[in-house]
Amino acid sequence: MSTEPQSRSLRRLFLTGLLTLLPIWLTWVVVRFVFVTLSDISRPWVEPALAEIAAGNPAMAWITSETARGFLALIGTIAVILLVGAFAGRMVGQRILLAFDRFIQRVPLANSVYSGARKLLDILQTSPDGTQRVVLIEFPAKGMRTVGFVTRVLKEEGTGREMAAVYVPTTPNPTGGYLEIVPIEDLIPTDWTVDQAMSFIISGGAVAPSNHLPRSNPPLS
Repeated sequence: MSTEPQSRSLRRLFLTGLLTLLPIWLTWVVVRFVFVTLSDISRPWVEPALAEIAAGNPAMAWITSETARGFLALIGTIAVILLVGAFAGRMVGQRILLAFDRFIQRVPLANSVYSGARKLLDILQTSPDGTQRVVLIEFPAKGMRTVGFVTRVLKEEGTGREMAAVYVPTTPNPTGGYLEIVPIEDLIPTDWTVDQAMSFIISGGAVAPSNHLPRSNPPLS
């Protein structure tokens, strides 16, 4: 009996299993990254508190395990984020945040980092319209395409040529990336929303709004 049909069947099963597990794995990578990052924020003050509790009550020694510390640190961070969100939504909180913004504006290095991060987050939270839209650009080499967000349009001195500042996030962590200056005519506009583009980037391309990519690059309006 020929082993060729069996070989094809095994390859098909392997491919099916791989395609099934890939989105789960990508989700786990992103969730694990967020989990570890949020846990690390609260560890400096959660771990000493847990150590004191365990020292005073031996029956609670289990809370000093790595799993318990990570989980409780995550809960502590989420609680702080929720409290800050509730506080920021109130008038008093908004005034304090405004005062904090004014203070940061006077600190040279912090001013650049804070202002840039705030503007980028504001752009990514809005619908892509005007110059703030989801596009494809040829990056990192000609013939290759990547998803980017147009954050601003500039004019080249002397020629008046329009150039777009395009933020290109990395996968699966979109908080890091590249800033590319691309001629407007080289941008390939899409009809993707920011949420759709972010899902595409974080999932490594596994989650896409459609099975087709725009081929031509008509001029942006």
